[in-house]
Amino acid sequence: MKDSLLVVSDIHGALSGAELVLDALRYHDCREILCLGDVLYHGPRNDVPADYAPKQVIEIMNGRKDQITAVRGNCEAEVDQMVLDFPVTADYNILFYQGRRIFMSHGHVYGPDHLPKLPAGTMFLSGHTHIPTAYEKDGLLLCNPGSVSLPKNGHPKSYAIIDENGFTVYTADHQVYMHTDWL
Repeated sequence: MKDSLLVVSDIHGALSGAELVLDALRYHDCREILCLGDVLYHGPRNDVPADYAPKQVIEIMNGRKDQITAVRGNCEAEVDQMVLDFPVTADYNILFYQGRRIFMSHGHVYGPDHLPKLPAGTMFLSGHTHIPTAYEKDGLLLCNPGSVSLPKNGHPKSYAIIDENGFTVYTADHQVYMHTDWL
């Protein structure tokens, strides 16, 4: 197993999104999944995914519960926590990877336009927009993996990998879509 982290967001109950999580986990041999929220429900602003199957998504994600660190998305509800075997109720989470600080948030409470006070060099992860990004702002590395199920603005389904080289967004067929080095 490699010392890399899989970053996913906005599954929205789509079976293909959850299957992409498993596929990417195996393909990159990651040790952990960072889930940026919106796991089961599609939300009132999104179309229902063609393969909407939240019960199957629950089974897939719960099968990896020991590898998942997650935060609450704007579509998560208390009932979601009742069926998911990993915590999805925190607005943010902080972890350290190879001595670097990573701040995780879905993006609806803390996001690129409403950042918490963080030390320079922090990687700030958010989802919510369904649009992959990776850029520096005010000494922070702002990164979004896009969406594994409902990408927007013509972007492909995507996920990201964090490793010693930085933050890399991949398409569903595991092709590099964008990359940024650590600060």
